Amino acid sequence: MLALGQLHGRTVRLDHFEHFTTLADFGTWLAQPADWIGGFDLPFGLPRELVLALDWPTDWAACMAHYASLTRPELRALFQAFCAARPVGGKFAHRATDGPAGASPSMKWVNPPVAWMLHAGVPLLRAAGVHLPGLADGDRRRVALEAYPGLLARETLGGRRSYKSDDPLRQTPARRQARADLLAVLCEGAGAPRLGLRLVLPPPARAAMLDDGSGDLLDATLCLVQAAWAQARHAAGDTRFGMPAGCDPLEGWILTAQPPSSG
Repeated sequence: MLALGQLHGRTVRLDHFEHFTTLADFGTWLAQPADWIGGFDLPFGLPRELVLALDWPTDWAACMAHYASLTRPELRALFQAFCAARPVGGKFAHRATDGPAGASPSMKWVNPPVAWMLHAGVPLLRAAGVHLPGLADGDRRRVALEAYPGLLARETLGGRRSYKSDDPLRQTPARRQARADLLAVLCEGAGAPRLGLRLVLPPPARAAMLDDGSGDLLDATLCLVQAAWAQARHAAGDTRFGMPAGCDPLEGWILTAQPPSSG
């Protein structure tokens, strides 16, 4: 699922959604010639601590190639062994960006299985030859950045208020109200906190987002807003699209997350 739109000054206008039924279809879309800056809700890298412990390559491209060469059962066994040797409360290794973004560790294979999202998505980005700022040079007309809609949702709602569920039985009126409140702030209230952007939606798209209890449409739109912020930063002369200068070139960085030193 992709939300496509445009940045006009400080306004982000959603145009339409692109739905993909297979990873191959998504890969085809990524590879076609176009001009875009996109925020993608999947990890772009692994924790350096984990990579070093497993004696994997510390060059990002080589590390990702090695990661993609392993099956998920092989990776699960490696990760389980890594976690088993660590104390309670510190089982997983984290990237430097995870704390500021409030994100799950990218090595996590369950609840949520972000390690498999990386395993499926990053090879498609690499095969498409897109530009990955801070990680790998590519076609500068197609710029891919790691986004995390949960970060923007929490900032907008003022906490960890749940707005979605994959379980239809848990797609409650309270979660629908949370989606409504989130969109009200982004579209009619203060706009995206810190980002200085306001969202404009076609009425049918807004209604669809309210009715989508899985949150997929809303999450795609939040990624669009984060990507628009990166576009604005780039237009202002930031060649790193808002990524901090000191971020680890093996781990990557989540779009709009603030490093601790920035306050």
